[in-house]
Amino acid sequence: MGKQLIIVESPAKVKTIKKFLGPAYMVQASVGHVRDLPSHSLGVDEANNFAPDYQIIENKQRVVNDLRAAAAQADTVYLAPDPDREGEAIAWHVAELIRDKVKEIKRIQFNEITARAVKEALAHPRELNAHLFDAQQARRVLDRLVGYKISPLLWKTIKRGISAGRVQSVALRLIVEREEARRAFKPEEYWLFRALLAADVPPAFKAELARVNGEKARISNAAEAEALEAAMRGKPFVVRSVEQKTRERAPLPPFITSTLQQVANQRLGYPAKRTMNIAQRLYEGVELEGRGTTALITYMRTDSVRVADEAREAAAAFILEAWGKNYLPPKPRIYKSKNSAQDAHEAVRPVDVSITPDMVKADLPPDQYNLYRLIWSRFMASQMASAQLYDTGVTIACGPAEWRARGERLLFDGWLAAMPRAPQKAGAADAEEGDGELPPLREGMELAVESLTREQKFTQPPARFTEASLVKELEDLGIGRPSTYASIISTLQDREYVRLEEKRFVPTDLGSVVCQQLREHFKRLMDVGFTAQMEADLDNVAEGKRDWVDLMHHFADEFNPTLAAASQNMKTVKNGLATDITCPECGKPMLVKFGKTGTFLACSGYPDCRHTSNFTRDENGTIQLVEKSAPEREVVGACPKCGSDLVVKQARTGSRFIACTGYPKCDYAAPFSTGVPCPREGCAGTLVEKSTKRGKLFYSCSEYPKCDYATWDRPLATPCPRCGSPLLVEKTMRGGAKKIMCPVKECGYVQPAAGADDSAAEE
Repeated sequence: MGKQLIIVESPAKVKTIKKFLGPAYMVQASVGHVRDLPSHSLGVDEANNFAPDYQIIENKQRVVNDLRAAAAQADTVYLAPDPDREGEAIAWHVAELIRDKVKEIKRIQFNEITARAVKEALAHPRELNAHLFDAQQARRVLDRLVGYKISPLLWKTIKRGISAGRVQSVALRLIVEREEARRAFKPEEYWLFRALLAADVPPAFKAELARVNGEKARISNAAEAEALEAAMRGKPFVVRSVEQKTRERAPLPPFITSTLQQVANQRLGYPAKRTMNIAQRLYEGVELEGRGTTALITYMRTDSVRVADEAREAAAAFILEAWGKNYLPPKPRIYKSKNSAQDAHEAVRPVDVSITPDMVKADLPPDQYNLYRLIWSRFMASQMASAQLYDTGVTIACGPAEWRARGERLLFDGWLAAMPRAPQKAGAADAEEGDGELPPLREGMELAVESLTREQKFTQPPARFTEASLVKELEDLGIGRPSTYASIISTLQDREYVRLEEKRFVPTDLGSVVCQQLREHFKRLMDVGFTAQMEADLDNVAEGKRDWVDLMHHFADEFNPTLAAASQNMKTVKNGLATDITCPECGKPMLVKFGKTGTFLACSGYPDCRHTSNFTRDENGTIQLVEKSAPEREVVGACPKCGSDLVVKQARTGSRFIACTGYPKCDYAAPFSTGVPCPREGCAGTLVEKSTKRGKLFYSCSEYPKCDYATWDRPLATPCPRCGSPLLVEKTMRGGAKKIMCPVKECGYVQPAAGADDSAAEE
């Protein structure tokens, strides 16, 4: 038998898989995609059935050369990228690039990276699935057509550099329309009545007003509240009826991608992107003491709740040993996936249930441990017996009012033994309802009133989306796929269309304007139902029920006329959006402008009046002016282009820069220099202040890209007294403490920053 080559997607899998297989197998990684559409042109031949012009991705030529060289040494190449459409596309492109170097190419896939799963896959290879590849290809071409053809219209009418996306734009619409609903919402007054009541034996319990004169309670103002209280005054609280029953609470299914993202956001506070990155590491393998590189979970991009028989049997054996026979359900639990689910692989579950979270806690970083514990607990709970509760519901009469109280008592914890209920925020997807246990009550019993309260309340507007609730909404509406949710959310933030406020999404002015332009001119494309139907059509392509080229023609027949009309009719907002704010210098209306460094207010009287101002919006969307900060008033010289004053300004992302006060007539701007020379030998640049899109400051050479020196820490023009480094840096430690350090790691020089405690001195 000659050499066999396995090509996986991620380098992290190489080490894990090599451990399982003997020297007859070579294992290499494609490091993700190796070919894609070109980055600077459309790359789709619309006149030739939308033929894509695939090119080797920039910086991937060396990877491709290595794969071709390895393939030339092998009798058979097994393509083993991830088991989904994206993985099938990667396998397809790799096959196209190595086909002339190898005798035989096979496709294998595994849902978990274990010796058993890998060897089983090698024993049952298959051919590449053209339908799956076509579905991914259709999605890629669709997204390219939408992005490349609509984005230039947005550049022309709003601001250069922004973009539209087939799915991201619909997700943006959901966020914008939720905000519009909040601003249009008119709160209505209502009053809540609560009573704390006591029976013959403790505990005291809460009851809430349910009905008045036989109708559902609706107390709309203070006068009605006072009238009701007067009608109940002096009247006894008497138990009218008691209902008691035993109830079962079944466990939730094991995680799929979307529910994992939702619960990780609710319980751990992890954004979807972070959750997927952590899960990827758990799937590919982590170092465990005594076990080496070990994969802990199955493939994390899935919308199926299916569980393999052997995994279900392993869970049953563990439950029997750890908790006992009573914790096993009468028959194994089999969960039904949604009709739209791609059932190619299982739910997200632990690879080996005997590896408990406590066993690996010492080997894992906290974020990996927390997510593994969540996945392990949810899976084990999903295979256990129902919890049993004893519910009590009580109706209480007092004059014209009817009150209700509810209590529950846990009779048998069942699956809760593996996944105890956690404190949840209101509206959480897996929140558990329930009150404490009520005392013994009987019909006709008179109750003592320990307190009676009334509270004025107002109805609340629809809540803004959290990451968890946005993912759930996308899933419920059929927009996108579980594997795309994290990237959709990241793209909306990176494009500065939305921002997070108290962990909830708020559309920016830029996001709202982009959404409005797209809603007005691309009604069909922005329609939720149309986007969901497109996902169903792509599923049909993946299942061989529809030709992808036919789907593209059908889409283009509607899209191209709409695009042509939008090109003629889309009005520019580059002149600014009107506001009711007047200029403090000349009294003319102020306009919202979209500049290179963010959104700002500018006087409509330009160029006669050049007044500008930063602003924020309050909860109702009303503009609030922001006073200019001291740096923005600091004059630092004369403009080399026009002679006007140069001032220090602050970018929206936090870094400072130098700008001409003659803007926008003069657009001179320059980075804010620290005055510290670049430490690279032979470089004449200085270090300037920059910031990332997320607002993190860093310092880089002014000669970039000629010189790529950069540091996260503030540079100081002081040489290191120990190693002679031309500069030191000021590093902010956890808790806010600062130290002066040498950037050369091998040196180790440290001294306290000015005003710091002596404990930070050189070690």
